[in-house]
Amino acid sequence: MAETDNPDAPIVAPRGARFGQGPEGKVGRRDRGHTMPVLGPLREFLHDVRAEMKRVSWPTLKHVQNTTIITVIAVIFFAVYLFLVDQALSRLIMGLDWLIEKIARALGLA
Repeated sequence: MAETDNPDAPIVAPRGARFGQGPEGKVGRRDRGHTMPVLGPLREFLHDVRAEMKRVSWPTLKHVQNTTIITVIAVIFFAVYLFLVDQALSRLIMGLDWLIEKIARALGLA
């Protein structure tokens, strides 16, 4: 069971971590006292984005092709299914309208 599963578990620093270090064990720029120029927040944001994008696990071309094919097949299937259900309900309603009109004429109501 992970420590996050238990809300009553004490908060403990991971092994080997020292005060002022991030999860990777490196001291952050802000902790080292580096100051950013006027564009600091934007530059820091772009730096963080670039670092995060390096950690992303990208799918392979084959995986993307397979999921695209599955998605296209599912869209076509549901489009055909919904078209058929729409046509069936439309014909049912038109048939009921025709039947009600015939009954109303037979009873002399129309």
